[in-house]
Amino acid sequence: MSPPIDPSEDDSNCTLKQLLEWLYGTQLFGVKLGLEGVRRLAKALAIHAGGPEAPCFIHVAGTNGKGSTCAMIDAMCRAAGLHSGLYTSPHLISLQERVRLNGRYIPETELLSALKDIRERIAHWEPHPTFFEIVTVLALQWFQKMKAQVVVLETGMGGRLDATNLFTPRVSVLTPVGLDHQQYLGTTLTEIAREKAGIFKPGTPVVSAPQPAEVREVFERRAQELGCALTFVDTPWDKGAVNLPGTIQRWNAALAVAAIETSGLPVDASAQAAGLAQVSWPGRFQRLSEDVILDGAHNPPAAEALAATWQEEFPNEQATLVFGALQDKDVGAVLRALKGIVKEVILVPLMNPRAHTTGALRMLVEENLPSAKYRLAPNIAAALALPVEGRRLVAGSLYLVGEILAINRGSRVEISSQ
Repeated sequence: MSPPIDPSEDDSNCTLKQLLEWLYGTQLFGVKLGLEGVRRLAKALAIHAGGPEAPCFIHVAGTNGKGSTCAMIDAMCRAAGLHSGLYTSPHLISLQERVRLNGRYIPETELLSALKDIRERIAHWEPHPTFFEIVTVLALQWFQKMKAQVVVLETGMGGRLDATNLFTPRVSVLTPVGLDHQQYLGTTLTEIAREKAGIFKPGTPVVSAPQPAEVREVFERRAQELGCALTFVDTPWDKGAVNLPGTIQRWNAALAVAAIETSGLPVDASAQAAGLAQVSWPGRFQRLSEDVILDGAHNPPAAEALAATWQEEFPNEQATLVFGALQDKDVGAVLRALKGIVKEVILVPLMNPRAHTTGALRMLVEENLPSAKYRLAPNIAAALALPVEGRRLVAGSLYLVGEILAINRGSRVEISSQ
């Protein structure tokens, strides 16, 4: 089944808004793990997997820190003067955020043209490509058109069957692995690690953040099977400034530098330092103002890192937590991880069909933060308008962060569940 398309509709007259509505409508196909569909689409769009014209691919998987690590790799490449493409997900406000070249979003005119072409090609395909497959191939097509020298690809979820797992990269990169997306990737760290290790390619070097013992064992075994040189980062970056706060970001920086050095790209020490000193990645301990901090932490390891960063930045302070979350997250464990830095919680619903209601969140707060006071707000704007003492920490979902950033910019979020 395909999203409704009027056969008489002339795509040449479609607006970007109409095409985005069609694209988001493809989410009715849900998440489809597997490469058959994305390979078919890449072939139809003549995307090259190799050869002298192909860019240097750097492929990044993991549970937490993928976006920050990708942004750091991209920033260092740009500081070295390389023509660098960056593909990440999800977006906070606009789909354009997912596809960047030299730090700039794909222009609306280019997005419009690409979506028209893809929709026409796949109108009658069965099975129909998914949202993530379409966006991934759109990005790769644009990077190819713009002759990017480097493309940094963030996996959407797992690795082995992720739509980004199309090419042999110059280096495979693994950020810390934890429990998330268990309904798709497995219920144990070992099972999830096997999926993440699916980005390993024969003979291609791999760099990894420190990992739990069972994850490290999976990575070492898979690297040996495929003849991959595997390196684990063992110390955080300490050779200069990192423009993202917290020790966790210095670990991400060390991993990003290891990826650059393993890739053999011409990015010297001065470009590495310059890129890390300038890197920007919204929604990761982002100071919207002196009294409002935004962080998209939505699983237990990310919440633990957030709590540690809060204590580093604001020792002996407790936050008013503005919190919303999706139903498929381990909300109780997230709240418990934040327990030491939270004095009060303001609960808000997300503009997402998979969001917890404030009633469900209230029960989770009562169970996991029994000493914290809580209030309910009908939306994020109302939550921010409530009087509080001290700083607010907005966390629980990147979608919540996106809603706030959209309000701050006077715009609206393009709804996306992937």
